[in-house]
Amino acid sequence: MQFNYDGYCVNILDTPGHQDFSEDTYRTLMAADSAVMVIDAAKGVEAQTIKLFKVCTLRHIPIFTFVNKMDRESRNPFDLMEEIEQILGIQTYPMNWPIGCGQDFKGVYDRNKEEIMAFQFEGRKSGTKQVESIKAKLGDPGLDELLTPTLHQTLVDDIELLDGASYEFDIEKVQTGRLSPVFFGSALTNFGVEPFLA
Repeated sequence: MQFNYDGYCVNILDTPGHQDFSEDTYRTLMAADSAVMVIDAAKGVEAQTIKLFKVCTLRHIPIFTFVNKMDRESRNPFDLMEEIEQILGIQTYPMNWPIGCGQDFKGVYDRNKEEIMAFQFEGRKSGTKQVESIKAKLGDPGLDELLTPTLHQTLVDDIELLDGASYEFDIEKVQTGRLSPVFFGSALTNFGVEPFLA
């Protein structure tokens, strides 16, 4: 898919993840300026991802990570970050953070804007409804009603841990493929895709 954005011509090349198409994927990656690594929130890093990732690291291609299918039951996001870092040897920086998963998925918290993007599933796939963004002061009792007290407290604890222990955002490391910005969402319901592309 090709489109113009902010004075640039952007080409998005979708590469098959199946090993039968690996040669085609390798050729595509050789021509790419950056890569999007899609991680299944339940499965984590898969075997084919490791093979393709090596091509990106050899070329120091910037890698952006999208952790998908948060609206289904998934693994702990901290475990997913650790797996990416240990198996693929790249640092991660979560740009947003999931609030619950599966039936309890409430959305994501944008760490930079300090906003919650609320997830509302209306029983249909590929929704294009504008996602509601809510300015969120973590710890505000008003968020208990939106998120439930348990998920609110978990979010507060998670963000505090991330702010104190995670890697700092470094654009130079991103540009040289040493740090991957990570986004969480659900591509099938079109949730979290727009801020990822922006």
